[in-house]
Amino acid sequence: MGSGGLELPPGDEGHEGTSTDVPPGAVSLARPMNVGAIGPELDWGAEAWHEVRTRAQRAGRAYIWLNLVEQRLRAVVAAVLRPVYEPVHGDEWVVAAAGPAGQEWVQRAVAVREVSRRKGYLLDPADDNVLSFLTLPQLRELMVQHWPCFEPYIDERRDLELALDELEVTRNVVSRNRALSEAVLSQAERASARLLEILGAGGDVPSARRLPVDAVEDLVGDRYADVVAVHPDRVRLLRQFPAEDIFGGARRLDAIGIGLNLLVQNFSGRRLVRLAESGCRVRLLFLNPACSAVKRRERELGIKRGELSRAVEANILHMRRVRARLRDQGAFEIQVFDETPRFTAYLVDGDGADGIAVVQSYLRRTRGMEAPVLVLRNGSKLVKSDHVDEGGLFPTYREEFELMWADSRPVS
Repeated sequence: MGSGGLELPPGDEGHEGTSTDVPPGAVSLARPMNVGAIGPELDWGAEAWHEVRTRAQRAGRAYIWLNLVEQRLRAVVAAVLRPVYEPVHGDEWVVAAAGPAGQEWVQRAVAVREVSRRKGYLLDPADDNVLSFLTLPQLRELMVQHWPCFEPYIDERRDLELALDELEVTRNVVSRNRALSEAVLSQAERASARLLEILGAGGDVPSARRLPVDAVEDLVGDRYADVVAVHPDRVRLLRQFPAEDIFGGARRLDAIGIGLNLLVQNFSGRRLVRLAESGCRVRLLFLNPACSAVKRRERELGIKRGELSRAVEANILHMRRVRARLRDQGAFEIQVFDETPRFTAYLVDGDGADGIAVVQSYLRRTRGMEAPVLVLRNGSKLVKSDHVDEGGLFPTYREEFELMWADSRPVS
């Protein structure tokens, strides 16, 4: 009998270590059975790996937002309450601020801090304080208890608490490593952005009004020059970044390409008229529909002769009709070029730090609708570095547009 009261199975006869070879006082163990023959299948297939990676990606994005919010909330609490309590209570000012109502959770934070000290978990001296061990709900409780102290700095307490309520759902899911749905993640990102704005930590990137700064971009934006998004094709671009968001409210619009379908087919002529009348300066550079480069492109795409040239002509005529409706037609220029097209680019407000560019390369067998899309943000990098700033892609495409514009011909 084994120590648990169950008889151990004998070993296989005819193999080394069978029951006949067991010395007195020893216990015979059976050879393990084939693992594949018992229990569930342990291997993960492609579908399972895709699911866990999706979960990890969503949890990672949510954690970044939660981290930003918690750090900002901690800084706000320290800035407001430390001058009130520290002169009297010294390093114990957080304990004093929590008061009798928060005695239980603040003492728990003190205990966790002491354990972290003893085990060497505190690698950064800046974290060697009780405030760094308070959770998001506990920081919120400090603000609620001392709301008169925070009221001069925060307009609406209700907005703050509603945003924190929305974020609490995500915090619980992420902390317990459960599945985070796309809807809950989107809610968390909106709530976090709103909280950072309420707490005075809104983004100061000029182009954020057109293309909001993503939390991941804010942290690792220096790794990818000024590329802020990559889409497999134009359809997926327009799902996340509609034409109205790209072109609406622009003060300057420069575009170069074969037919400029992203603008012509997705932004109505009526909207273009209103945009130009509001003061936007427009320069559109089409491939000359009569040049040999159009015929080569038709052969590359395998389409009928003259099909592409007629489509470009139709787009140019549509833009001419838009221009004819304007009072200041000089601010709406249309020109054509005869060279082999290498890319299409839409530069919105490209003369300022708030510029956005949408760029696609021309691939031999791929139509423009199906080609990969880069979204670029003009201006300096979001993450400052001591290294020499090598610049991004935006100035390259802007310079190329200006060179092509100088060599092109106007359309009457």
